[in-house]
Amino acid sequence: MSAPGTRQPQYAFVADALRKRILSGEFPPGQRLPVEPELSKEYKVSRSTVREALRVLSSQNLVATSRGVAGGSFVVTPDTARISDYLAASFGLLASSADVSAQALLELRDVLEVPAARLAAQRRSAEHLAALRATLVDPRAVGPAAFHEGNRCFHQVLLEASGNPLLAALGRPVFDVLEARLVRSDAPPQTWDRVFAEHGEILGFVEAGDVEAAAAAAHAHLDHLRAAYDQMDERRGPRPDVRTPGRDAARSLDPETSDL
Repeated sequence: MSAPGTRQPQYAFVADALRKRILSGEFPPGQRLPVEPELSKEYKVSRSTVREALRVLSSQNLVATSRGVAGGSFVVTPDTARISDYLAASFGLLASSADVSAQALLELRDVLEVPAARLAAQRRSAEHLAALRATLVDPRAVGPAAFHEGNRCFHQVLLEASGNPLLAALGRPVFDVLEARLVRSDAPPQTWDRVFAEHGEILGFVEAGDVEAAAAAAHAHLDHLRAAYDQMDERRGPRPDVRTPGRDAARSLDPETSDL
């Protein structure tokens, strides 16, 4: 949106107008947009302006353009993995450039994961329960990489078990930011033993279908992590570079990155 008193470029005006029509459902996923001459006539702009507007929408993963007889610009079908990657990069930049504390990220997790635990107790499948059990590895019996991989997977599967794909899509970018931001070895002693025990408790309530107990256990677990987050955040110090976690997926198994 243009600042007050400034004139919006024509291509931005057309891009905004088309974006609103896409998001309103007038142009649903998979539908072909009107061809450039039609859009040029409708919005009273040049075809080059229309093409620039379409490039803007393409950069936002709203449309895809192909050439040829059967080509054109089509509304992109939503993909949760692509959305998560975009959010992870955006969250990472925000957390690096603004005063976003680890506690703010923990509060966001609480908003997502407590309702997810409640829903998971209602909707979980046998496959979800098996996947959650598989993530529970004793930190005293395995190496740091194996434990922290299981730790992250537990929370991701819990979000998926909610049956709401939006919760899972929103949760992964938060995990990515934390992996880029915090260092596990800076956590207080006994943190991981407690994490292991609390994950088992949450799983027990989800398996039993105890909706309120599952939500309460998830909230208590995140509340207990506050001290660990504070200590890890205080020790991280200034970072010389800005990371974009959505592009640094390979770091997710690094034993020196953060707890989830």
